[in-house]
Amino acid sequence: MENIISVLKNKGVMKQIGFTLLAFFIYKAATYIHIPLINPDNISQFFDDTDSGILGIANAFTGNALKNYSIIALGIGPYITASIVVQLLQMDILPLLKEWADEGEVGKQKINQLTRYLAIGLALIQALVMTLGLEAALDIGIENPTFLTFTYLAIVMTAGSAFLLYLSDQITLRGIGNGTSMIIVAGIISGMPGMVTSLVQEYVSADAANFGSYSTFALVMLIYIFVIFFVTVMQSSNRKIPIQYSNRPSGSTFQGKNDSNIPLKINSAGVIPVIFAVTLLSIPTTIMQFVPGLSGTTFYLWLTEMFTYTRPLGYVIYVGLIFVFAFFYAFVQINPDKMAKNLQNQNAYIPGVRPGIDTENYISRLLIKITMVGDVKMTGFIGCNFIIYFQLIIIGKRVNNFYRFIARKSEFAIGAC
Repeated sequence: MENIISVLKNKGVMKQIGFTLLAFFIYKAATYIHIPLINPDNISQFFDDTDSGILGIANAFTGNALKNYSIIALGIGPYITASIVVQLLQMDILPLLKEWADEGEVGKQKINQLTRYLAIGLALIQALVMTLGLEAALDIGIENPTFLTFTYLAIVMTAGSAFLLYLSDQITLRGIGNGTSMIIVAGIISGMPGMVTSLVQEYVSADAANFGSYSTFALVMLIYIFVIFFVTVMQSSNRKIPIQYSNRPSGSTFQGKNDSNIPLKINSAGVIPVIFAVTLLSIPTTIMQFVPGLSGTTFYLWLTEMFTYTRPLGYVIYVGLIFVFAFFYAFVQINPDKMAKNLQNQNAYIPGVRPGIDTENYISRLLIKITMVGDVKMTGFIGCNFIIYFQLIIIGKRVNNFYRFIARKSEFAIGAC
């Protein structure tokens, strides 16, 4: 309580909180500004009919901006994709980027500038392809469309993404936390009041409400709170590697540190593996929705069973992809070879481990162990989500869309921070 009071008395912190809330308000208001020339009602109905898959996840990240097909329909997604691509290219794939990464602050500025240019290019391509795809799947209201028309709409949506990049930068400079993460969180949590309102109307204030519906509402809210608590604990858990520094030579006028530690997060890959896994699984089912005459066929049902992560076979593939991406991205984030070299250059060592290749192998083995622990916890928790989800269906509670909405949003909300 004392910490909260001290925060409220700090004018600088209150200004930062106020600026962040103002940025959230601007972001939410922008989700209602439709791009020109289109009929938003048709697109909104299309998203209501396809509430799951990659489109549903993308819409959740943008705070319904994609469903409204607003000027910020792409959200901050192109920048996140560009950041991941640039980060992967620094792994000795492009020597120039590796050189920039080793140049310190100057190189970091060059990489950030390249990432933004790449994000704008990806946003333009994504907006153009998405608009063409929606026009092919349904009538979005464009009269006598030409390629120039679609290009114009793509430029408008790209400008919206550029505005979000500017807004996220302002949050980073004048607000609280990392601007990109805060924009993602704002998009996810902006739909929560509506979700809670819908749950109350369905299970509490309805005319047919009874003890069973009250219990269902309480169970769903408890699960949601547990999800937030569990993911928060996971994100803050780490394994500390003890580090000792050799003393400076006797002729030196000062001595170095005696000991320290390097914290390795249990979930060092964050939410990236989950995003990649869900995205890859959702791409085939999303494409099938645009193929006429495929719905209802044996091939369609087989692909749906395989690539829908709420089905048994799809869930197994989903868990496997999470493990693969988690290990891959963990070693991208934490480079054991580079860490071992840095320790050796700083005259530091891990007690009981030789510097050099032995230190690299030790860090690699430890990273594999803690990543395995984090993956098992995450996938086990997701499995519990699905078990409860199916049990609610079995007992006849109509929480299909509501619970899936809760599970999906809570799975990404804290991890995006």
